[in-house]
Amino acid sequence: MKIILVVACALVDADRRVLIAQRPEGKQLSGLWEFPGGKIEIGETPEAALIRELSEELGIETKEACLAPLTFASHTYADFHLMMPLYVCRKWQGTPIAREHAALKWVRPQALHDYAMPAADEPLIAPLIDLL
Repeated sequence: MKIILVVACALVDADRRVLIAQRPEGKQLSGLWEFPGGKIEIGETPEAALIRELSEELGIETKEACLAPLTFASHTYADFHLMMPLYVCRKWQGTPIAREHAALKWVRPQALHDYAMPAADEPLIAPLIDLL
């Protein structure tokens, strides 16, 4: 089975809300809400991949020192296995905009269960609620 490495980020604002992004139409799992992030390229560290993905997807800039690893997900889909570390980021420059997603939403951690998310993202919610 193919193993895919991706990285995700819980951006946390000053009000302790978390940013989630809605997958666009035409993509796998479209309409579901997820933590921003993406695939780790060959030779890239998870932190470098996340910095790149946040810039590409949301138009924001951050530094490796602002990324704190929290937990990870290990989930088997029908045709691949996904490994996904989740980082927490509280400091960044710019205002997040939906460059590649259908929508963005700031939500309270306890409300994350109210949004349909990919199966791999769901186990990330409890550690995030415990942290915040």
